[in-house]
Amino acid sequence: MNNRELFNTIMNYGAFDRMPVFHWSQWNETTIRWRNEGLPEGVGIHQHLGVPGMWTSIGGTSGLFPLFEEKQIEDLGDSRIYRDGFGVVCQAWKNRSNIPHYIDFTLKTPADWEEHYKPRLQPDPKRLGSPEDFAKAVANANASTIPTMFWTGSLMGCIRDWMGVENLGYFMYDHTDVFKEMVDTIADLVCWSADQWLPHAKVDAGMGWEDICGRCGPFVSPEIFKRCVAPGYKKIRAKLEQYNIHLYGIDSDGDVSALVGPWLDAGVNIQFPVEVGTWKADGMALRKKFGKDLRIFGHFDKMTLEQSHDAVEAEIQRLMPLMRDGGFVMMPDHLITPGVALKDYQWFLKRWAEIRV
Repeated sequence: MNNRELFNTIMNYGAFDRMPVFHWSQWNETTIRWRNEGLPEGVGIHQHLGVPGMWTSIGGTSGLFPLFEEKQIEDLGDSRIYRDGFGVVCQAWKNRSNIPHYIDFTLKTPADWEEHYKPRLQPDPKRLGSPEDFAKAVANANASTIPTMFWTGSLMGCIRDWMGVENLGYFMYDHTDVFKEMVDTIADLVCWSADQWLPHAKVDAGMGWEDICGRCGPFVSPEIFKRCVAPGYKKIRAKLEQYNIHLYGIDSDGDVSALVGPWLDAGVNIQFPVEVGTWKADGMALRKKFGKDLRIFGHFDKMTLEQSHDAVEAEIQRLMPLMRDGGFVMMPDHLITPGVALKDYQWFLKRWAEIRV
């Protein structure tokens, strides 16, 4: 079986004997290190490692359209202050990986939503690109030997990006109905996008992004989530089912444990990447609590790759019961960090390919 067939077999609890092997990505600083350790210039990372990417993605038509015009406000030498495509004023380093420092936001009030953001979240055929690009994306999805995911957008994480964590924290309670309208507007746009792509493309799962949890749990209370956000997921899940797509995943970093249940109730049945983190997330405990309705993608503690081969082997053995249980595809729980030598990562990929369950 190729990686696409393995993914579907594992996630649907069929018979399999190994894990699919692939490479997601790495920090820019990791790439620089690996170039110094033998990764040739001009050679793609997947080509050099001899493994495919994680998945093929189609869709991607449910964000702000058009984006705000990016505008530089001040050049500070090593960093700059600018307004980005989301309308956020931020400061960021120029030449190193970083999360920008957010200074100000265009989206703060219901009036800002009506004037600047809601109009940018409407269906438009231009979102699909040219007919040639659309046809090429569909053909790539249908021919792919790795899983093909339909992009289901972000119902809450994008709003957090547009207005900031603190502003969102107040907004959800001060303007609950408007917050729900925001989520519903995005969900409706995702469903419109699905109706454009899914009659033509062979898709294995819906996949969205949130990143609405930190090391201490979610940025939203389960109660507000169930009232305002879950209906959007349910709407998207129903649309996926119309096209015979039964897997629906969410990418959210941080400690997601308080939202796994509400996500499952709303139709999201794959959690990605279930970071081990400082809170020591336990995929097997989540499986015991929620049963086989919950699938997991990721969950291999990436930090063991900086330690030793013995630490990596111990992590593989920790995850072996979950692998054997099915509904779990192992991969590092985030990007490969700069502390990982190229030769050690290549050893890991070889060991990964040797796993038998």
